[in-house]
Amino acid sequence: MEKRLKIASDLENLREVEKAIDEVTASANIIHTAYGKILVAVLEAVNNAITHGNKFLPNKFVDISLKCRRDKLTVTVKDEGHGFSPAEVPDPTLPENIENIQGRGVFLMTKLADEIKFNKKGNSVTFVFKNIVP
Repeated sequence: MEKRLKIASDLENLREVEKAIDEVTASANIIHTAYGKILVAVLEAVNNAITHGNKFLPNKFVDISLKCRRDKLTVTVKDEGHGFSPAEVPDPTLPENIENIQGRGVFLMTKLADEIKFNKKGNSVTFVFKNIVP
């Protein structure tokens, strides 16, 4: 199964993304524990794309692609922003960063997905979730 969405940069549109995730995971019979990881990682990526990438600009969009093949789900989230360098995001587990409210999303996404890759520009992230069906 494959599903694509293009949403405006408004946090209200996270509901559309959640609905698409629900449709794909239900049709693929994805296990409950994988569903939670997928939902949190993808919503975090879309939230970051809207907030940091597109800076809530209504004329900028976020593209989301969900592709489920056998026991693997690949999700790509791309914004129209200038991008960033994931390597420059401070590690939120270091003592000096523990109280920072920013910078936890990328860390969280890397822990939830089996594979994660940012494009060179830093405005697109692709997740791979494996062993997602019973």
